[in-house]
Amino acid sequence: MTEASPAKWHRAHVTWFFEEFVLRRDPAYVVYDESYRYLFNSYYEAVGERHPRPDRGLVTRPGVDDITHYRNYVDGAMEEALQRGTLDDEALDLIELGCNHEQQHQELLLMDIKHLFSTIPLTPGPLYVDRDPDPSRTPPPFGWRSVSGGVVEIGAAGTGFSYDNEGPRHRVFLEDFEIADRAVTNADWLEFIADDGYRRPELWLSDGWAHIRQTGRHAPGYWHFDDDGWTTFTLSGRRRLVLDEPVLHVSFYEADAFARWAGARLPTEFEWETAALAVDDRRAMLLDPERCHPGPAGGAMIGDVWEWTSSAYLPYPGFVPANGAVGEYNGKFMSDQHVLRGASAITPAGHERVTYRNFFPAPSRWVFAGLRLAR
Repeated sequence: MTEASPAKWHRAHVTWFFEEFVLRRDPAYVVYDESYRYLFNSYYEAVGERHPRPDRGLVTRPGVDDITHYRNYVDGAMEEALQRGTLDDEALDLIELGCNHEQQHQELLLMDIKHLFSTIPLTPGPLYVDRDPDPSRTPPPFGWRSVSGGVVEIGAAGTGFSYDNEGPRHRVFLEDFEIADRAVTNADWLEFIADDGYRRPELWLSDGWAHIRQTGRHAPGYWHFDDDGWTTFTLSGRRRLVLDEPVLHVSFYEADAFARWAGARLPTEFEWETAALAVDDRRAMLLDPERCHPGPAGGAMIGDVWEWTSSAYLPYPGFVPANGAVGEYNGKFMSDQHVLRGASAITPAGHERVTYRNFFPAPSRWVFAGLRLAR
């Protein structure tokens, strides 16, 4: 899949970030390999030409061991620079950004490994995590939490790290609304399928209907139906569907269609953030290297699955990208993308927050994404 990258590319790219934006500022620094500047640049036009993303999987050299040597070399240089204590505030800000950037790629790496493993035609297929099956229970019915509208403040408040797209903090007017007290589950989605949800054009946005007609989609990503019922592929291999887990690997189109079928809608990202503040002390499943999979749907709004919102990914009022190449980090993607909120079961703990704005194109399904209803 052209959206995915090999594991070694992820490891090299996050290393490249520190070499490119921090270490190269020092004229005395000796670059590890100049060809890596081309190979492991992702999308930074200001840095220069880069290897085409769809072809990353075709590059057999440098190998895995070479990338480990590269990481060790750059880590050593970073440790020396920090110990000298001569880095200015701009460099320290870039290091903090780089650490958060690496956490993002820890999640992307697991998304990409899962997709890759799912394509390998072996029985049993490869496992990333070997764990016992989870029990499958009927989830509780939807409950609804009322949220008062009015003028609310949205965005990062300037305490602790946040990405530039989380600000500036600004005011938004909301009508009163209700939000579901849990995410949509696999059991809920089975009802949608049983009611011909994938074959009823009145439920779908025009682009979404065209997309599922073209692709033949009839269930969430990684789902498969056999004589014994529905299964899904996980980082622990193919497993029987667990009814009370949040539905996973649905696109924005699918999320929107389900919400319409359920007589509800997707929340806006502003409604989502406002509602999540009331339960910000709760966390669902975040990255556990011994699991890498959601738990049962519960009352937390952060964790288990990223949740699609109805909001297009656009700049907040007053948003200005940072100067230089790092200004390309978020702002250049504010077109034809939709916002997801929360976090997932492969988001590193500590990387999550209420104001976090994730974003992907509407057809994306390899993301650990689900949904929550609003009305």
